[in-house]
Amino acid sequence: MNAFKVLTKKEFLQMLRDNKIIWLPLVFILLGMTQPVVTYYLPSIIKALAGGQGIMVDPNLTALNGGEVLASTLASQFDQLGLMILVISMMGMIQTDKADGMLSFIFTRPVTASSYIAGKITSHFIMAATSVAIGYVASTIYANYLFTDVPFSRMIPALFLYLVWVLFIVSFTAMISTIFHGQGVIALISIVFLIGCRITVGLSPILDIINSASLSKHAMTLLITGTISSNIVINLLVTLFWIVLILYVTNYWIANKKFKCISGNSL
Repeated sequence: MNAFKVLTKKEFLQMLRDNKIIWLPLVFILLGMTQPVVTYYLPSIIKALAGGQGIMVDPNLTALNGGEVLASTLASQFDQLGLMILVISMMGMIQTDKADGMLSFIFTRPVTASSYIAGKITSHFIMAATSVAIGYVASTIYANYLFTDVPFSRMIPALFLYLVWVLFIVSFTAMISTIFHGQGVIALISIVFLIGCRITVGLSPILDIINSASLSKHAMTLLITGTISSNIVINLLVTLFWIVLILYVTNYWIANKKFKCISGNSL
């Protein structure tokens, strides 16, 4: 069993001890269920609370199709509260090892910086992607039941696009966790930057091409209209480039800046 497998197994065991394997999927199931349920029952809730006095409810609200509701789950739940929860759950992935001296101890063994980073990114991405996918499926089930069926041909490609965005989130958080020391600072920088990326989507066609958060918008567009922008391939390739660059910076920082690692490490 090589170093990558050992480190990946170690991360999963730590997640199990922290109950992250349980609570993170449950959080995303709750987020996924919330959007379709609230959207469907919102007119009744408003009517009950307001008593019908001077409040008009859009009659088209409950006429939304399942794809539109699922897209709103990505925008209103996963890209906001869900993003913050992901960052908070991962902010100490490398910082904790630095703080307790475990990182220095790990590199007294035949472990390369690239193996260490690969183990961290792989384990946390699997955990994040599984949680998001489970919440996405839960939202789909409720959207299909309360509204209209979401075509399978839209649901799966949209999930794939969104998970590439999740991989960017995991990679960026890992880099910030490597460079900075305080978990509060790591969470603040990561959340502000990632939400900033999401907010700026749609401001400029050129910016959208280089903005990894545009993948979330492409996923939403696919769910709503069934079509994909012609820029999706470029946006996907640019996002993969950013991920590779982020991993390179993380590897460089660990191998050459702060810690004594085995010579010749590289991604």
